[in-house]
Amino acid sequence: LNSLPLESSAEGIGSFFQSTAHLTEGPNQPYYRDNFNDQPHTCSFGTMEENGIWWNNSDQAGTIMACMVWILLAYSAFTFTALARSGGIPIFLACVYVILCVMALACHAKTTFTDPGSVPQAAVPNERMRREMGTPDSPLSMCSQCQTFKPPFSHHCRICNRCVSRMDHHCPWMNNCVGVGNMKHFILFLVYTWSCSVFSLLLLGWNYFMCSDEDCAFNVFLTQLVRLVTILSLGALLFTSSMIMNVTFGLMTGIGTIDRLKKKANDTIGDAVEEPIPLKDVFGIGAYWTFLFPIDPIFDNYDQVMGFSTPQRLLREEMKGDPMKMNSPSGVSKDMLSI
Repeated sequence: LNSLPLESSAEGIGSFFQSTAHLTEGPNQPYYRDNFNDQPHTCSFGTMEENGIWWNNSDQAGTIMACMVWILLAYSAFTFTALARSGGIPIFLACVYVILCVMALACHAKTTFTDPGSVPQAAVPNERMRREMGTPDSPLSMCSQCQTFKPPFSHHCRICNRCVSRMDHHCPWMNNCVGVGNMKHFILFLVYTWSCSVFSLLLLGWNYFMCSDEDCAFNVFLTQLVRLVTILSLGALLFTSSMIMNVTFGLMTGIGTIDRLKKKANDTIGDAVEEPIPLKDVFGIGAYWTFLFPIDPIFDNYDQVMGFSTPQRLLREEMKGDPMKMNSPSGVSKDMLSI
């Protein structure tokens, strides 16, 4: 994101923020829009803080598997295009299928190249965490690998070599972790891929059982293409259906895949105290039509959703209320801008 708002509202942005039109922002108001860009500007690929483009280039197997997704979806789109050109299926239906494939690939690319929620070295607990967790009974935790603050429900990924906030799992098909930063794009990829599979099976099944003349019959070459697409569609349908149920369970219970496996291993799944994850913490507070596209979500409270803050953001928050304030009650000063 070029803009990382802590608490955004609708004022001045029109219908994009229509769901928060009742909020107010500005000096001495409860909400403000943080348009400062904390992201690095270097044109380099990697998963470190200094890299400007997020890409896990250390896992060759994951790179191959991510490329396979593109190859298989492109192959299925090519097959349906060939079927439409031969007259085996209506051109309109082939166009619908290709659009679904394009949307699935766009969501896949967005999931792969989006920071899943990596915790920076300068991360600090937000005000709510300092009140609720900074006690002897509920201490704040640190990552032994990154040597940074470890937000609740975050995990250290040994493949990406970063701590990821609200990490669900590392997906080799995405060649990336799935966390708070790209969960929306991952869900959209699953939905569009599932739609491609169902649409493909219904269309090919209709042709197989309902075709009664030579106009809709496939030649030998197209028949072989269709057989492979049918196998791929069945496999994709089963896989995406299980993953959609897995993600849905995680949103409804607030327990990610890694945490759920740990709780099952320790037989503590019944003692879970996690709360369901609101949809606004996944899809943002934008207009509903933005939910269907791989657009980065805008969160109404960025620090709360991510699980951490930074001295720079805390300082900007203090200065919004009083631009002349040199020091905040939390001990954040203007000198921290250079951190």
